[in-house]
Amino acid sequence: MTNTLLSKRYQLEERLGSGGMAIVYKARDLMLERTVAIKVLRKDYSHDPAFRERFRQEAKAAANLSHPNIVTVHDFGIDQGRIFIVMEFVPGATLKELIEKRGRYSIKSGISLLVQACAGVGYAHRAGLVHCDVKPQNMLVTPDRRLKVTDFGIARALASIRPEERTQIVWGSPQYFSPEQASGNSPSPASDVYSLGIVLYEVLLGQLPFIAESGNELARLHREENPRPPKEIRPTISDNLNRIILKVLSKEPSTRYRTADQLGRVLITFSKEEKSSVATATPRKETQQQRQSLRPEPIRQQPKPVQSPTLPPSMRAAPKNNSALDIDFTTALLSLIALLSVGGLIPFWLWIYYSVFR
Repeated sequence: MTNTLLSKRYQLEERLGSGGMAIVYKARDLMLERTVAIKVLRKDYSHDPAFRERFRQEAKAAANLSHPNIVTVHDFGIDQGRIFIVMEFVPGATLKELIEKRGRYSIKSGISLLVQACAGVGYAHRAGLVHCDVKPQNMLVTPDRRLKVTDFGIARALASIRPEERTQIVWGSPQYFSPEQASGNSPSPASDVYSLGIVLYEVLLGQLPFIAESGNELARLHREENPRPPKEIRPTISDNLNRIILKVLSKEPSTRYRTADQLGRVLITFSKEEKSSVATATPRKETQQQRQSLRPEPIRQQPKPVQSPTLPPSMRAAPKNNSALDIDFTTALLSLIALLSVGGLIPFWLWIYYSVFR
């Protein structure tokens, strides 16, 4: 369908990928002059009026989601007998392609990606939407490692198809189905949390917890079997992270984290604690300046007082002798007052003498 014009507006340019339910194209929005991604559903699902209406409703709900970790839905339409949905074009690759190419991620990088996935799915949970088909194929990773979740609501729309027509489509990603979905029950936010746990398991270990040749066998494994503990496969995984993953993969929804937001907060807390413990256990590399600052300070000699040059005896000043010249004026004044006082009494005593004895 390359070079096809949909709705007289979207020019298909390049085929990006395909799956059991749709083909994705890179296209040009001629009206707004921007690059977009268009997912064109197979004709098998475009002929059912009930499915068309359900898909339109789900696309409308998805279009109301605006979050940095969610692929934005721009438009929805039907052309040439096929349903298509217009989305934000995200450069990069799917998380599934990256895992297949590079293998498992480091614990730090893997958790960073899953925290972003939890942020996007958690935002949808707060808006009342359940993804129902969380898997790495529906997660796009940009070159700067920004993760965006796509295909919100499409799985819910596909669930409206008659059971005999679902076949490969509903079981297109049974590796990531929750036990309740595998049992045919309605999904909940806890179902998305389980699927996020499967993705986390695959990202950190490079393999899926359950592998089988048929969807029915995979469904049984999800319902009945416990996954192999991650720490047994990758010993560097801490006991704390091992417990988190196994909790997320619990068979009973009530024993998991309730929403993707809660799982995201748990992973963020784990990352901070892990970083703190590593920083405490690992000695810091000292810079040259720091090493110099830690060296003992050299003992510095105190400068000697500057001495005046010694003069010959003939040039030396004679020592001062102030014994005769230094006068204590205060003492002299007091002595004078005392003398005058005593002297002034002499006439007084003479007057008394003459007055009495004469």
